[in-house]
Amino acid sequence: MNVAVPLLQVDAIEVAYHRVMTAVQGVSLQVGAGQLVALMGTNGAGKTTVLRAISGFLGLDDARVTAGSIRFMGESIENLAPHRVTALGIALVPERDKVFDNLTVAENLEAAATPRRADRAALLEMVHAQFPRLAQLAKREAGYLSGGERQMLAIGSALMCAPKLLLVDELSQGLAPLIVQELIHKLLALRDQLGLTILLVEQNARVALDAADHGYVIENGRIVLDGDAAKLGEHQDIREFYLGQGGAERKNYRDVKQYKRSRRWYG
Repeated sequence: MNVAVPLLQVDAIEVAYHRVMTAVQGVSLQVGAGQLVALMGTNGAGKTTVLRAISGFLGLDDARVTAGSIRFMGESIENLAPHRVTALGIALVPERDKVFDNLTVAENLEAAATPRRADRAALLEMVHAQFPRLAQLAKREAGYLSGGERQMLAIGSALMCAPKLLLVDELSQGLAPLIVQELIHKLLALRDQLGLTILLVEQNARVALDAADHGYVIENGRIVLDGDAAKLGEHQDIREFYLGQGGAERKNYRDVKQYKRSRRWYG
């Protein structure tokens, strides 16, 4: 992937939990300004760990980047506290604990806004323009929202931080396909209309590849494939293992890892 000056550059990072357990090993990826890049993989592959390393939330899990570097707009950010990463222009839409259930929609958006910004009203207007449903639900407690509405609120809350880079963890999880498609279209609109750069972590490869400009596949804590999203969709391993196409050989294996080893997945 040739990006002259990547907005985000992750170089050969390793992450250790509790100072002893290595979760990702030598992961490298880059995201160019204005791109939507997807990081795909199965449960436990290391996707969320990479996202939390970028966003600074690793420290909350007693983990840290022990090797390699993460640079955002040329500045090293590995192991920075989350509030410092957010202040630089990176916002995370997490996989879990997306919203404050006991606060209203309006209160969630207000709580997420960067405290020192003078243009909160403009940010709120932008969020309501992108997600009109949130304006209609402003007084409703977040605990009573549907799954799709909670995801909208989580994205809207991240936008209240005025990010340059939006990190989205498992957009499709637990949502109906129609809602997922609506949210994907909204992410593309945010990229195209606002010039927002997006790194999407997603287990659903079909969803990710349909939306992304570029994609990475992570397995067992390592990047095993990357390339143009359209070309990745034609890769035999992606088609067989992630998209369920042409996988007759796979049916002969009771264990997924055995299947991947047989295809020299790990190189």
